[in-house]
Amino acid sequence: MPDMSASASLAMTHLVTLAEVDEDKVTPGVLGFIVFAVMALAVWGLMKSMNRHMGKVDFEETPQDDAGGSGKGDTKASGRVEPQQG
Repeated sequence: MPDMSASASLAMTHLVTLAEVDEDKVTPGVLGFIVFAVMALAVWGLMKSMNRHMGKVDFEETPQDDAGGSGKGDTKASGRVEPQQG
C-alpha cells in the first residue's frame, strides 16, 4: 500500500498557498457578497411591489366642465386659479 503522507503533504502545500492572504490586497469577501445579495433581493421585491401597485392605478381622467361649475375656482389662460368668493 503506498504511503499517503507524501500526497497529503503535497495537498497541504497547495492549500496553504491558496490560504495565504496578501495584506496589500483588499477584497469585499463573503460579507460584501451577502450585503450585495440582500440589497439585490430588496430591490427586486420593491420593483415587484411597485409593479403590482402601478397595475392598480386607474389613469383615466374625468373630463372637466368648461361651463364654470367645477367649484374649484376659475382658471384663466395663464393656468392660475382664482379663489371663489362666497
